[in-house]
Amino acid sequence: MSELLIDGRRIPLDKDGYLQELDDWSPAVATALAVREELELQPEHWEILELLRGFYAEFQLSPANRPLVKYVAQKLGPDKGNSLHLNRLFKGAPAKLAAKLAGLPKPTNCL
Repeated sequence: MSELLIDGRRIPLDKDGYLQELDDWSPAVATALAVREELELQPEHWEILELLRGFYAEFQLSPANRPLVKYVAQKLGPDKGNSLHLNRLFKGAPAKLAAKLAGLPKPTNCL
């Protein structure tokens, strides 16, 4: 098991690097997780992370790629809700990486 150290607090992660406790999430945690993934979060990343957290609050699950693309398109329009845009932002694995950075569980149908 690995962990993050944020402001003197230990945040436990599972074997895949996802938060073990959803309540441990904060913007600082998201930033630290992004650093581990060699990703610098920009405003367009935060927009998707906030959207994903809203999706999880509403449906209690992390969406796979196809539902994620559809949800983003519905909420933010087709320019942002398409596979090319999301793959560019999240290194070709938008559902998995965005869920991890948003502090959500790994999508159930992602390897």
